Amino acid sequence: MPDKRPKRPRDPNLLAKNIIDIATGEVSEDEIDQKRSKAGRKGARARMKALTPERRSEIASIAAEARWKKS
Repeated sequence: MPDKRPKRPRDPNLLAKNIIDIATGEVSEDEIDQKRSKAGRKGARARMKALTPERRSEIASIAAEARWKKS
């Protein structure tokens, strides 16, 4: 299976900037993909550190209830 690339930005302005940066050689496609993938992970880590284990457990139980309540 070939390497799966992350989706391109939906915002046309960001997409255009990425294309121009790649075309002019300022950054490579891999660098842009790495920046985008790291940005999403940072928020989850920060949230995990900020929440207490009890609060995380509470959030998980609410999510489980919502999943089972759908039927």
